[in-house]
Amino acid sequence: MKHYPAARLPSHTGLAPWRDILTVAPPSFPQLDHSAVADVTIIGAGFAGLAAAQRLTQLDSNLNVTVLDAGKIAEGASGRNSGFMIDLPHDLASENYSGDALRADQKQIELNRQAIAFAKNAVEQYDINREFFSEIGKVNGAASSHADKCNTDYGNHLDQLNETNERLDAQSMYELTGSRHYLSGIYTPGTVLIQPAGFSLALAAGLHSQVDIYENSPALAIKHDKANWIIESSKGRVTSGQVIIAANGHLESFGFSKNRLMHIFLYASMTHEFSRKESKNIGGQDNWGITPSDPMGTTMRRFKTPSGGSRIITRTCAHYLPEMRTTDAKMQKAAAIHRQKFQQRFAHLGETQMQYQWAGHLCLSHNGVSVAQELEQGLYSACVQNGLGATRGILTGISAAERCLGLKTEISVFFESEKQASLLPPALLAKPVANALLKWKERRATNE
Repeated sequence: MKHYPAARLPSHTGLAPWRDILTVAPPSFPQLDHSAVADVTIIGAGFAGLAAAQRLTQLDSNLNVTVLDAGKIAEGASGRNSGFMIDLPHDLASENYSGDALRADQKQIELNRQAIAFAKNAVEQYDINREFFSEIGKVNGAASSHADKCNTDYGNHLDQLNETNERLDAQSMYELTGSRHYLSGIYTPGTVLIQPAGFSLALAAGLHSQVDIYENSPALAIKHDKANWIIESSKGRVTSGQVIIAANGHLESFGFSKNRLMHIFLYASMTHEFSRKESKNIGGQDNWGITPSDPMGTTMRRFKTPSGGSRIITRTCAHYLPEMRTTDAKMQKAAAIHRQKFQQRFAHLGETQMQYQWAGHLCLSHNGVSVAQELEQGLYSACVQNGLGATRGILTGISAAERCLGLKTEISVFFESEKQASLLPPALLAKPVANALLKWKERRATNE
């Protein structure tokens, strides 16, 4: 019998704020406490897992599909991002997000937009609250001459791709954000700003009439008895014809892609809910998202919605942690930097309380590929999102679902043809080198 035990389970530091600020109690799902049978079992209920479930129901409404999540939906990595569903190239290892080749970037844009269209279809099908899916685009913000050059280079790259982009000067950035911090920006219209917890929970609730979804039901082991796959959980098990692992970096926890995955933790803070007077004092517009023109800079997002109030998110600081867990000390150090970055941008507000601080787990490969393939007969992966958790997660989930049913489409063929994730140096060497490089890049992007 093949046996793949989980070496570790997801570990989260800080509350999941997007879930916590919802004004309506989130839907709950039962814990698996019995022996179940499924045609396809999905491990993980993030963007990839829910997209896989959605795609399976589209392709065959008679399939018996089960989804297991180790915790509560939207408390994991998919509920700890900044909510940018990005359509354009977004290579975090580059100087300005541009990829190496125009043709490859054009292909990635095409696929990312298919993911966004897939998500929009779910919004319409399940009548998901539109404030959870805001089609307003984003801005690359620059606060230094180096970053402004990054913006110029990126804008030129977008021009070569025939992609719409609008150059913003310092005054335009002030009118957008209420901050005098930025020298310039590039606006691109295709990014969707989502409320990741609200979107994920509403999608899960919509799927629940067709799919069995279980929370607090970690996959402790995956076994194969020559006829079926068996997924062991803490209080139950599922016997399944096929399995999709949609657990991003925790694919490695089951023994797959060992020494090939880069585990990065990013940190963020969210303000308290602003009063009407405070919102007015901020200035600018109520809803916007800024990614730094230097990828190692600071992401800022402001939102004002009935279900979350008026708040600003600050996200920066990164650690390479092969052990897949961070510490309270690292998070508190990052939170202090967030307060500093916030004050740089909004000093006119005085001291502002940060209600939430948290860490999110990203998984990347050194050569920028996902791991979305058939691992064993009937065992598929939809993992390694390379910093594009929403769009790439949806794409890998779609691909895994299609491959389960033997369907070849543009998406499944793309991932099937990707190279294997490249090997990494031993962790004892890679960890200090990678963290030193991240720290140097963050210092270089100080104003960003």
